[in-house]
Amino acid sequence: MQVFKVLAVAAFALAGCDVVVQPPVSPVSQPAAETPIPVASPNAAFEIPRTQRGMARAFIEVVERVEPIAERECRNRSPRVNCDFLIVVDDRPNQPANAFQTVDERGRPIIAFTIALIADARNHDEIAFVMAHEAAHHIENHLDQQRRNATLGAAVFGQLAGVTGGGNEAIRTAQELGAAVGARSYSKDFELEADRLGTLIAARAGYNPVRGADFFFRIPDPGDRFLGTHPANAERVQIVRQTAAGL
Repeated sequence: MQVFKVLAVAAFALAGCDVVVQPPVSPVSQPAAETPIPVASPNAAFEIPRTQRGMARAFIEVVERVEPIAERECRNRSPRVNCDFLIVVDDRPNQPANAFQTVDERGRPIIAFTIALIADARNHDEIAFVMAHEAAHHIENHLDQQRRNATLGAAVFGQLAGVTGGGNEAIRTAQELGAAVGARSYSKDFELEADRLGTLIAARAGYNPVRGADFFFRIPDPGDRFLGTHPANAERVQIVRQTAAGL
C-alpha cells in the first residue's frame, strides 16, 4: 500500500465526486505517534478531531482499512484490470472539497482527495464511504465507458453537422458538444452504481455506509439539471440504504 498523507487542512463545503484528469500530488510525511484513533464499526461513528494531526490520522486509518477490501473486490469483479489502488491527497492550495478517480499512464487506479474534503468529513464513516465510492468507479470501469460515450457522441454530432451543411468550424463545435453530451449521458447511472458498490466495500471494511452517506445532506442537491452529472441526493441516499439493508 502506498498513500500520501496530509499536513495542512482547510475547511470548504463538500463537493461531488467526479472522474477527472489526475492532478499533481505531493507526498506528506506520516504524523508522529499519538493516542490511536478507535477502530470504526458499523454501530459507532468516530468523530474526527478538528486538528491537522487528527484529520491526517483519521484519513490514514480509513485508507488502511478500505484499500485492501477495495482491491479484493476489484480482483473478484474485474480480474482483467489493474487493482493496485494508489490513494493520494491533492494538496494544491485553495482546491474545493472533492474526491475523484483516475488512472496513471500505466493504468494504475488512483483515488485522490482534496484537503478540503478531508477537513469537511465529520467522521471516519464519511471518508470511508467516499473512498469506497471512488474505488467502485474503477471497478465498474466507468472511466473507459465515459471515454467511449464521449467519442461516440462527438462522432454522431459531427456527422449531423456535416450532413446539414456545416463548415469545418461548425463540425468542430458540434463534435465538442457531442463529446460533452456523450460523456454525461450515463454519468448519473455511473454514480448510482458506484454508490451501490461503494456501500458494500465500506461495510465490508467495517464502516457504516448509511452514516457515511450523511454528507449528501450537507451539499447542494443537483436535482435534474440539464446535462447534470450527479443524481438527486435523495435518490443516492435511498440506494445506499437499500443496499445496506440487504447486507
